[in-house]
Amino acid sequence: MADAPYLVALALVEFGGKRALPLTGKSQSAAASGSVDPGDDGRSLALELLLRLWQRSDEGPLQRAAGEASLLLVELPLETMSEQLPLLKANWISGGETEAFLRSLEVLVSRAWRITLAKYEPVSFISWP
Repeated sequence: MADAPYLVALALVEFGGKRALPLTGKSQSAAASGSVDPGDDGRSLALELLLRLWQRSDEGPLQRAAGEASLLLVELPLETMSEQLPLLKANWISGGETEAFLRSLEVLVSRAWRITLAKYEPVSFISWP
């Protein structure tokens, strides 16, 4: 299971002008990591993350901090998720540049998608970057 990638949904947002980077994730099977679309695992992680954002909206106005790249689903090794992602997150929250965060994240991940929704359409995943 150590070689199985980890699927993480994350949001670059601001609550009342204060940065936050909530995330949620789960390990994937090797078979799931080979599919083109993150499928039901991706949809359930997106839903969980959006519910967390909804709950935190009491803290103040919610605003995306990175435009279309504010809501991402990424696949990365568990070791990277537990060691390097927390450092990137802390740096960004403390005032790091958003573009630098996104470039650094891009280097760490094996695959990534923007999570999108269009009127009358289901949640979709668009390859990122």
